[in-house]
Amino acid sequence: MMILIGALAPSGVFIPSIGGTNNVIALPSTWQIPSLLVCGFVCGSKPGSISVIAYLIIGLFYLPVFHGGGSTGYLLTPDMGYLFGFLPAVWVSGRLSEQKGKDSLIHLTLYSLFGLGIIHIVGIVHIILGSLISLWPRNAIELIFSYSIAPLPSQAILCAGAGISSKFLRLLLFK
Repeated sequence: MMILIGALAPSGVFIPSIGGTNNVIALPSTWQIPSLLVCGFVCGSKPGSISVIAYLIIGLFYLPVFHGGGSTGYLLTPDMGYLFGFLPAVWVSGRLSEQKGKDSLIHLTLYSLFGLGIIHIVGIVHIILGSLISLWPRNAIELIFSYSIAPLPSQAILCAGAGISSKFLRLLLFK
């Protein structure tokens, strides 16, 4: 549920100011990736992986929960590679956070960035393979820019939010 809600929640950065007028800057990303990473950090690598598999099955066969909709036709879109990257990302980052003494805020944020990197690597490989067989009308460079390079800074900022949320939830639930 958390991954599904995160996919629908817009993101922003709160910037406090001295004058009393605070600003919120909207980011061109959702909380989907941080939500799935938090799921892996709080629940663990195996339950997090099961959550991702359930999310993918729901999106492919039942409800249009992905960013651009859903259904089996989604398998032929450039987005699908990034969704395939969710599984190794949540498993690896969740597994890293399960190590004893490696659950500090800094570690969780770094693991979030590592998981984000895994998602983008899998997505880029999918785009390159799809471009080699001419699956999409746009070339690979354009697709990699629009799907990886452009959203990466805002997603990296949200990784800090995933680390903070995970640390708070782990303290709340486990102590």
